[in-house]
Amino acid sequence: QVQLAESGGGLVQAGGSLRLSCAASGRTLSSYAMGWFRQALGKEREFVAFISRSGAITYSADSVKGRFTISRDNAKNTVYLQMNSLKPEDTAVYYCAASSLYVGTQVERYDYWGQGTQVTVSS
Repeated sequence: QVQLAESGGGLVQAGGSLRLSCAASGRTLSSYAMGWFRQALGKEREFVAFISRSGAITYSADSVKGRFTISRDNAKNTVYLQMNSLKPEDTAVYYCAASSLYVGTQVERYDYWGQGTQVTVSS
Protein backbone atom coordinates (compact mmCIF):
# COMPACT_ATOMS: atom_id res chain seq x y z
CA GLN A 1 0.00 0.00 0.00
CA VAL A 2 1.24 3.48 -0.82
CA GLN A 3 0.69 6.69 1.15
CA LEU A 4 0.48 9.99 -0.70
CA ALA A 5 1.08 13.52 0.57
CA GLU A 6 0.47 16.64 -1.49
CA SER A 7 2.22 19.97 -0.94
CA GLY A 8 2.78 23.26 -2.72
CA GLY A 9 -0.69 24.75 -2.65
CA GLY A 10 -1.40 28.32 -1.63
CA LEU A 11 -2.82 31.67 -2.62
CA VAL A 12 -1.74 33.16 -5.95
CA GLN A 13 -2.94 35.95 -8.20
CA ALA A 14 -4.49 35.22 -11.57
CA GLY A 15 -1.79 34.66 -14.17
CA GLY A 16 0.62 33.29 -11.58
CA SER A 17 2.16 29.85 -11.18
CA LEU A 18 2.38 27.10 -8.59
CA ARG A 19 4.03 23.70 -8.54
CA LEU A 20 2.31 20.96 -6.61
CA SER A 21 4.20 17.93 -5.37
CA CYS A 22 2.92 14.51 -4.39
CA ALA A 23 5.35 12.46 -2.32
CA ALA A 24 4.82 8.73 -1.98
CA SER A 25 5.85 6.44 0.85
CA GLY A 26 5.30 2.81 1.67
CA ARG A 27 5.84 1.51 -1.85
CA THR A 28 7.83 2.64 -4.84
CA LEU A 29 5.96 5.12 -6.97
CA SER A 30 7.02 3.44 -10.21
CA SER A 31 4.47 0.70 -9.47
CA TYR A 32 1.60 3.13 -10.07
CA ALA A 33 0.06 5.29 -12.68
CA MET A 34 -0.64 8.66 -11.12
CA GLY A 35 -3.32 11.27 -11.50
CA TRP A 36 -4.12 14.75 -10.30
CA PHE A 37 -7.71 15.68 -9.56
CA ARG A 38 -9.40 18.73 -8.07
CA GLN A 39 -12.57 19.53 -6.22
CA ALA A 40 -14.02 23.00 -6.00
CA LEU A 41 -16.41 23.93 -3.22
CA GLY A 42 -19.81 22.42 -3.88
CA LYS A 43 -18.69 20.55 -6.98
CA GLU A 44 -17.70 16.99 -7.77
CA ARG A 45 -14.11 15.90 -7.94
CA GLU A 46 -12.79 16.21 -11.48
CA PHE A 47 -9.86 14.88 -13.48
CA VAL A 48 -6.93 17.21 -14.16
CA ALA A 49 -4.07 15.08 -15.55
CA PHE A 50 -2.56 11.60 -15.49
CA ILE A 51 0.84 10.10 -16.15
CA SER A 52 1.82 6.51 -16.85
CA ARG A 53 4.22 4.51 -14.68
CA SER A 54 7.25 5.34 -16.78
CA GLY A 55 6.16 8.88 -17.54
CA ALA A 56 6.01 8.21 -21.27
CA ILE A 57 2.28 8.89 -21.51
CA THR A 58 0.54 11.96 -20.13
CA TYR A 59 -2.88 13.44 -20.68
CA SER A 60 -4.58 16.56 -19.39
CA ALA A 61 -8.14 17.81 -19.22
CA ASP A 62 -9.10 20.34 -21.87
CA SER A 63 -9.64 22.97 -19.19
CA VAL A 64 -5.95 22.92 -18.22
CA LYS A 65 -4.28 21.83 -21.44
CA GLY A 66 -1.41 24.12 -22.37
CA ARG A 67 -1.29 25.57 -18.84
CA PHE A 68 -0.69 22.58 -16.53
CA THR A 69 2.02 19.93 -16.90
CA ILE A 70 2.20 16.63 -15.03
CA SER A 71 5.57 14.96 -14.51
CA ARG A 72 7.18 12.41 -12.25
CA ASP A 73 10.57 11.56 -10.77
CA ASN A 74 10.45 7.91 -9.79
CA ALA A 75 13.88 8.12 -8.19
CA LYS A 76 12.47 10.72 -5.79
CA ASN A 77 9.11 8.94 -5.46
CA THR A 78 7.39 12.19 -6.38
CA VAL A 79 4.85 13.40 -8.92
CA TYR A 80 4.47 17.06 -9.85
CA LEU A 81 1.84 19.34 -11.31
CA GLN A 82 3.24 22.56 -12.74
CA MET A 83 0.42 25.08 -13.01
CA ASN A 84 0.94 28.22 -15.08
CA SER A 85 -1.39 31.02 -16.15
CA LEU A 86 -3.68 30.26 -13.25
CA LYS A 87 -7.29 31.43 -13.37
CA PRO A 88 -9.80 32.01 -10.56
CA GLU A 89 -11.73 28.99 -11.82
CA ASP A 90 -8.71 26.81 -10.97
CA THR A 91 -9.44 27.40 -7.28
CA ALA A 92 -9.98 24.00 -5.65
CA VAL A 93 -8.49 21.37 -3.40
CA TYR A 94 -6.03 19.39 -5.50
CA TYR A 95 -5.53 15.67 -4.89
CA CYS A 96 -3.02 13.20 -6.23
CA ALA A 97 -4.04 9.59 -6.68
CA ALA A 98 -2.37 6.28 -7.53
CA SER A 99 -3.64 3.36 -9.53
CA SER A 100 -2.17 -0.13 -9.61
CA LEU A 101 -3.78 -1.20 -12.89
CA TYR A 102 -5.74 1.68 -14.41
CA VAL A 103 -4.46 4.62 -16.44
CA GLY A 104 -7.11 7.16 -17.23
CA THR A 105 -9.47 9.93 -16.22
CA GLN A 106 -12.05 8.16 -14.05
CA VAL A 107 -11.96 9.19 -10.42
CA GLU A 108 -13.42 5.94 -9.11
CA ARG A 109 -10.74 3.79 -10.75
CA TYR A 110 -7.88 5.14 -8.62
CA ASP A 111 -6.93 3.14 -5.54
CA TYR A 112 -5.06 5.51 -3.24
CA TRP A 113 -5.52 9.19 -2.49
CA GLY A 114 -3.71 11.94 -0.65
CA GLN A 115 -5.37 14.42 1.70
CA GLY A 116 -5.29 17.29 -0.76
CA THR A 117 -3.77 20.76 -0.93
CA GLN A 118 -5.74 23.98 -1.34
CA VAL A 119 -5.08 26.21 -4.34
CA THR A 120 -6.74 29.62 -4.35
CA VAL A 121 -6.43 31.96 -7.31
CA SER A 122 -7.49 35.57 -6.74
CA SER A 123 -8.69 37.83 -9.52
